[in-house]
Amino acid sequence: MIIVQKFGGTSVGDISRIKNVAKKVKAELDKKNKVIVVVSAMSGVTNQLVDYCNQVSSLTEDISLSEYDSVIATGEQVTCGLLALELQSIGYKARSLLGWQISIKTDSIHSKARIDSIDGDYLLGLLNEFDVIVIAGFQGIHEESNRITTLGRGGSDTSAVAIAAAVKADLCDIYTDVSGVYTTDPRITDKARRLKKVTYEEMLEMAYSGSKVLQTRSVAMAMAHNVRVRVLSTFEEVNENSGTVLVNNNEEIMERRLITGISYSKNDVRITLANMPDHPGLSATIFGALAQKEVNVDMIVQNISSSGKFIDITFTAGVDELERAKLAIESIKDEVKYSELKIDGNIAKISVIGVGMISHSGVAHTMFKTLAEKGINLLLISTSEIKISVLIEKEYGELAVRILHDAYGLGKK
Repeated sequence: MIIVQKFGGTSVGDISRIKNVAKKVKAELDKKNKVIVVVSAMSGVTNQLVDYCNQVSSLTEDISLSEYDSVIATGEQVTCGLLALELQSIGYKARSLLGWQISIKTDSIHSKARIDSIDGDYLLGLLNEFDVIVIAGFQGIHEESNRITTLGRGGSDTSAVAIAAAVKADLCDIYTDVSGVYTTDPRITDKARRLKKVTYEEMLEMAYSGSKVLQTRSVAMAMAHNVRVRVLSTFEEVNENSGTVLVNNNEEIMERRLITGISYSKNDVRITLANMPDHPGLSATIFGALAQKEVNVDMIVQNISSSGKFIDITFTAGVDELERAKLAIESIKDEVKYSELKIDGNIAKISVIGVGMISHSGVAHTMFKTLAEKGINLLLISTSEIKISVLIEKEYGELAVRILHDAYGLGKK
């Protein structure tokens, strides 16, 4: 079997933890599996490197972002070198590789690049030469400019899944500091329950809605290439019942459930462009400018004045994208003629997710009734086939998670 193992920042947080990771790798090698390891930077290192960059640059131009990528990609370089050394010290032929050496080819969008291709045959050739390959996650290279790129927060997850797809791995194990995917954040309620299996679609919605277990793009890639992914804890013994497995469809999930989980995000901002003269193409202008700055927009609401001549447009985005959003909006100010730009960070997004709601009614009613009974007002609502999201005031976020978790009967059994 070919196994890809990914270890996050907390898993490689210091030398003792790197030695623990080496034992996890050894366990797979002892089973005669071929192993590729993908690692993140040691916990806290990327934040420190980002802080260094912020002290010397505003990081708003493409040139400065390319240098930013050169700086923050170094965190993973340290980790993969240290792990390769540790594996060599316990008797294995190990080789560390950076993203550009493979090469992981990406587009040119620095700080949140997307992977275009990976040479899987090259990696398979290296597996014949070495016992184990250790690859720096989170990074790649834009071939035309010959510049290092990074894949955004959580990008090592995407690196691992993309590599697994390229080599047609039998399994991609994502090791984190939690023992799998839970019905909600176990730090908010001790009633949260680990899910043995979850569909790609559900995990994609959970990741997009605030669950920090997997990066959204990694789930989308796993679904597109049918990569079997398992989420595990680095700090627990692994057996056949460990972790959570992402599966292709609901038929693999034996337990029949209406709702799979509750996601919670407090890292969003609500942005309103107020009192704009209404005309055809207005929304296209606004969201086109945001797209050019690579701002991911989530919930959108348009309100029309009583006269029908003026409108407000409200949308949400991640707080880490706020500066890019403001630059995009400023660039079209004279064109859309908004009278006021309102930014509200005192919000939380709560999402109820489950493939079961496709064939069941009443999910929205339960959500709205439960929140209303606690006096929690809804600021925005958005829906999809398997998700209902609401925006509420941040102070009610954790309370909302707990009461909804109980309302849908998601507690431990």
